[in-house]
Amino acid sequence: MFNGLNFSKWHEQVQFHLGVMDLDFALLNDKSTIITDKSSEDEKSFHKSWERSNILSLMFMQMTIANNFKSTVPQTESVTEYLKFVEKRFHSADKSLAGTLMAEFTIMKFDGSRAKSYYRDD
Repeated sequence: MFNGLNFSKWHEQVQFHLGVMDLDFALLNDKSTIITDKSSEDEKSFHKSWERSNILSLMFMQMTIANNFKSTVPQTESVTEYLKFVEKRFHSADKSLAGTLMAEFTIMKFDGSRAKSYYRDD
């Protein structure tokens, strides 16, 4: 579940699950041109596959985002647009948390039973 601070892990998990479910077609391919009566069967098939993948991928991503963050992500027509917005909006928070944790871990030492911070009396 995406909570606003775990973008990297969430992104990796979403890509994995969509790939396993064979729904990553819209992430891997650009949307086809507009389908007309003159479009070939291959073009129609590609468009149908892309639309199905796009809709189901959007639904999957929306299901894996915590409710308090869903309202901050605008509705989009494309799963790639949705993912880009989430990345742009929350990737820096993910990096900030990683930096904070790395700083905390670098000042810790192990005393034989548990880790202690150099600067705090735990």
